[in-house]
Amino acid sequence: MSQLLDTVLLFALPASGKSEVRRYLASLTPDQCRNDFHMGPTLQLDDYPYVHLMHRIDDELKANGLGYAYYRGPNRPFIDDWTWAVLIELLNQDYADLMASRQIEVPSAAQHLFDRLDAAHAKFDLPQPLGEIPHRIRVRIAEALEAECRRELDVLNRQNAQDKTGRTLVIEAARGGAHGSAFPLTPPHGYDSSFQTLSPEILEKATVLYVWVDPAESRRKNIERGRPDGQGSILNHSVPMEVMLGQYGCDDMAWLLEQSAQGDRPGTIRVERIVQEGDRYASKVYHLPVARFDNRKDLTTFVREDPKLWKPADVRAIHGELKAAFDPLSIGR
Repeated sequence: MSQLLDTVLLFALPASGKSEVRRYLASLTPDQCRNDFHMGPTLQLDDYPYVHLMHRIDDELKANGLGYAYYRGPNRPFIDDWTWAVLIELLNQDYADLMASRQIEVPSAAQHLFDRLDAAHAKFDLPQPLGEIPHRIRVRIAEALEAECRRELDVLNRQNAQDKTGRTLVIEAARGGAHGSAFPLTPPHGYDSSFQTLSPEILEKATVLYVWVDPAESRRKNIERGRPDGQGSILNHSVPMEVMLGQYGCDDMAWLLEQSAQGDRPGTIRVERIVQEGDRYASKVYHLPVARFDNRKDLTTFVREDPKLWKPADVRAIHGELKAAFDPLSIGR
């Protein structure tokens, strides 16, 4: 039997079907995961909750007469593009907590998030806005957001407490560049930049499953899935069109695979990093096996429905295409 996949980076454009794939995998029996997809039952991390909570912080700052901290407006991009790297750093932290089975016990989940956001921004020499606002307003905003922040922290704590033996971690993220961009994309845009920011501990064990749709289909499905009350939902939020065109108008996964095909290991992405080894730094190369799940003919939208309504033909289609994608990953490590 092939070795179970340790960590799968589920990367693709918004609304490509990533979250539906996660939901489908979570619906399977342990035997199905192991026999068909070379995976254990899944543990899951995603940076979207932080995207949403930063919007919510901006909402509360505005309501208290202050300017936005993270976004140019409620339906606009980040003020500083390096916030994309901040999101990867937050995933690195969540990964470290998960591997250490760490339980985060704090009086205020919102204040804890504020501190994490400022510390992650500082790592990339970005302003730390929540440390600058008046204390009374920070307390007021924390009270307004406490329930949402506590809910997200509880999800992480429950997962951290689980036995990791025989499980596969799935990490979801969407990255891209402006429509019409030349390659390579300029950091911090694109997946190449994300691979440069992910912790070495993740890269050591990671494979990549890329959900393949083109940018036009990504934009269409993004509009289709959006619900007025769904911005906090993984499955039903909608990305503003300015962001879709300016940040997700293309992505660099195909370009990265082309570079590897011309190099030493086709079917992988080559990531060269400077890493710390004891008291010195050294160059290290990671080769991440990559597979593409072809979702250009929509195989995933039905997964948003109640599982009782899933049609057998739809289940067979997604299952077969996922199996075809996962099989080469199982022997690529």
